[in-house]
Amino acid sequence: MTSDPSAIDPQRLAETIDWLVGGCRSVQDNADVLTELCERLIACGVPLARGALFIRTLHPEIMGRRMLWKAGEGTLVSDARFEYLQDPGYTASPIVRVYETGRGLRRKLSDPDGPNDFVILDELRQQGLTDYVVAPIVFGNGEMHVSTWCSAAPGGFSDRAIEILAAIGDPLARIVEARGLRRVAINLLDTYVGGQAGARILAGQIRRGDIEKIRAAIWLSDMRDFTARADRMKPEDLIALLNRYFDCQVPAIRAHGGEVLKFMGDGLLAIFPIDATGVHAGKSDIGIVCRAALAAAREVEAAVAAADWDGLEAPGAVKFGVALHVGEVLYGNVGSTNRLDFTCIGPAINLAARIETLSGEIGRTILASAEFAAACDGGMAPLGSYALKGVAAKQTVYGVR
Repeated sequence: MTSDPSAIDPQRLAETIDWLVGGCRSVQDNADVLTELCERLIACGVPLARGALFIRTLHPEIMGRRMLWKAGEGTLVSDARFEYLQDPGYTASPIVRVYETGRGLRRKLSDPDGPNDFVILDELRQQGLTDYVVAPIVFGNGEMHVSTWCSAAPGGFSDRAIEILAAIGDPLARIVEARGLRRVAINLLDTYVGGQAGARILAGQIRRGDIEKIRAAIWLSDMRDFTARADRMKPEDLIALLNRYFDCQVPAIRAHGGEVLKFMGDGLLAIFPIDATGVHAGKSDIGIVCRAALAAAREVEAAVAAADWDGLEAPGAVKFGVALHVGEVLYGNVGSTNRLDFTCIGPAINLAARIETLSGEIGRTILASAEFAAACDGGMAPLGSYALKGVAAKQTVYGVR
């Protein structure tokens, strides 16, 4: 394909802009939006060989996302962590130049006399590309993001093709902003309330009293001697210690299918849901879920024991207890009219809390209820019957064999 202005198809261009303005309803995945946009631009007569979007996001670990389309290869999505902000490949890039100036730039890669002020230009030439356009994507609130477009056609983009890339800028910004805001909402809900709870909230389960009964394995854990540490440690050291401690727990819980619902100071509440009508139907699958929760507890026990506390505590000094139970819980919205918490409540949660307290009193790291131990079908041994505060009958508790 050449960059001849006469090759531009005005009808297809109008249809492409209408498609953007209409919300790109023909595709659902964000990567597919870029793929179809590039294919439409090529059909319009724009000689694209490569297109990319660089979207900054709100996420505790990821500073932004890149979607890169290449002709014949489709779109690849990758995330950039905050450490990348210090990488010379980023700090000296044309992307940063656009962020800083708010203005786009163009480099004719086939022009031997053109400026060669970015490392990436030589890389693009080696890939056979002839033209490189970087354009800002400006959201309604003024946030700056970036798109890049490359051609491999002799002579690069025509003036008309450059005008077309400029013409799609505003409608593209609106669709990227709308989809980006939804992704930010998903990121934040996943970060603060958990993925399953977040999905329910996005699906509209936001009214106070929207509750459902579910069966789940319940996890309640607590750090030993936290109050004493809070009295003697500097606040910033205490927070650092807590973060390292939770880093020992959360990955294992999530890896085994658990959902972290709440941090309560040094405490953590999680559930491992059991779908009574789906893939976890029947006692055998309750056993699968409970064994997964027990495996997570053992991994956490090993991780805490082996953790490097970076001078905040002596090796092996941090101890904790975790209670494991299985039962029916109420899962949903609890709170005031305009401040809700998506959590679990019910007698099963209360029993788990009492067992967790007992774990400290008898010096055990992992304690489980009789119901949980029975579902595990081995691997746990009875430790005796205990009277638990607020529980009518004595409860037999179990520990790891």
